[in-house]
Amino acid sequence: MNTVKQGTKFTQDFKTYAIENDSGKVVSFFHDIPLQFDPATRTANMVVEVPRWSNAKFEISTSQPGNPIVQDVKKGSVRFVKNLFPFKGYIHNYGAFPQTWEDPTTTHGDLSVVGDNDPLDVCEIGLRVLQTGDVKRVKVLGSLAMIDDGELDWKIIAIDIEDELAGQLKDIPDVEKHCPGLLSSTRRWFRDYKLPDGKPPNVFAHDGIFLSLEKTVQIIQQCSNSWKRLIAGEVTSAKSLPATENVSNSGSPKLIQSFDLVANDYKGEGPIPPEIDKSYYYL
Repeated sequence: MNTVKQGTKFTQDFKTYAIENDSGKVVSFFHDIPLQFDPATRTANMVVEVPRWSNAKFEISTSQPGNPIVQDVKKGSVRFVKNLFPFKGYIHNYGAFPQTWEDPTTTHGDLSVVGDNDPLDVCEIGLRVLQTGDVKRVKVLGSLAMIDDGELDWKIIAIDIEDELAGQLKDIPDVEKHCPGLLSSTRRWFRDYKLPDGKPPNVFAHDGIFLSLEKTVQIIQQCSNSWKRLIAGEVTSAKSLPATENVSNSGSPKLIQSFDLVANDYKGEGPIPPEIDKSYYYL
């Protein structure tokens, strides 16, 4: 999979599109990149949105045609994650599982909250820094159920199958054994990363316990099935649902021939606000 960048990085006009290697046409990061989840090997394809140690809050746009990766915007400004001491930006390679969807019209299992209307988030914990737009085969290890603004926002813990640690990690207890401190730091980071912006800490379901591989497999399968209903046009809601135009899912009511793409006009990086370089301290 190749990518094409448009606009100026760290501004609202920046986009990264997925380009199919064989045809050269734009495909949706959300709907056309295959999940290919294998329950036997516990592996799936992950789309990388944010490289580890970086601050810009990049994400797959669920509303724009072609579902490019863009920088999130709030109150008219692009969003950055500040440095929560002792961390620098995001502490994982952060991204999403394509062809999954956290359904905002139903509650999940024994939890009384609905999904956040986005693909499943993935935290890749390997040793390499990955890049925005990378598509990586990852091994699933476990999950954390965060509640964000009253919505369920799963964080799936996974590792690139090509990473040198991948052979040692098979479930959440292996992460604790071979990567001591990683899980507690992950919980702390997701709890507190909004504090520098004056927001309250996030909360977790299941008392903040990381769920096992077995339970996480069920979560992925459920969100995969939710996406299948979405792409088939079977979900209706008063809430705005994601755009479902795609070029690869036969039978989808929004199947199209191709996405329009303007010329590659990448202009390089724009400025980053100086406060993003600071460290912020919280107990």
